[in-house]
Amino acid sequence: MGKDKLRRFAENLTFDCFVQPRFEDIFHRDHPLKGHWRSDFFRNDRPIVLELGCGKGEYTVALAERDPARNYIGIDIKGARMWRGAKTATERKMANVGFLRTRIEFIGSFFAPGEVEEIWITFPDPQLRTRRAKKRLTAPPFLASYAQMLRPGGRIHLKTDSRHLYDYTQAVIARFGLPCEEACTDIYGTGLADETLSVKTAYEQRFLACGLPITYTRFRLDGRTDFPFFDWEGDECDEKDAEPERRRQ
Repeated sequence: MGKDKLRRFAENLTFDCFVQPRFEDIFHRDHPLKGHWRSDFFRNDRPIVLELGCGKGEYTVALAERDPARNYIGIDIKGARMWRGAKTATERKMANVGFLRTRIEFIGSFFAPGEVEEIWITFPDPQLRTRRAKKRLTAPPFLASYAQMLRPGGRIHLKTDSRHLYDYTQAVIARFGLPCEEACTDIYGTGLADETLSVKTAYEQRFLACGLPITYTRFRLDGRTDFPFFDWEGDECDEKDAEPERRRQ
């Protein structure tokens, strides 16, 4: 492991906005902050918004700057990447930003029913191979997890360059009859991109430079908690014909 990574890991532990639990503290048990993020971490009563797979935390920080009336938590497993967002939030003395280092599969250990207002999923790995479909962050197993923590009417936002993931998410929405508030295959080409959607992470700038349109979906679960997994027909040819799987750095 490089010295720079080790330095960032060590510095993360000095940031008040950074939470890094041990595996044994969350495996098959609840973290002490579950149900207490407002009172014990943010020390206010404002709504909580999550960014899943936050990477460097650029979107988390940008959203928090634009909306100080809500608390934002970026979640990822890559601590060396999250260091950038945590350091920025610390330097700017942003009281409405937090970062949680954990796998998305474990977030049920961190958030109580109704504790989360909204969820943002920005440029996740599209997991193009059929055998990895269950790892897509809009796959039914993840929706079931989100349903346990979202407040009634809470929204899920997906912003991605992957048309495959966009189409898959639309199929999931249709399969379970979920309310879809917005579905756009090119937010800049259609003029949909407002101040919030126009926030550009390093990934997005790279994809735009390659000429890839940016898609956006906003939908709700509306109280549904049962999301059985299903095979999507659009995955049948993805091994040969779908866009090549990209490495997310």
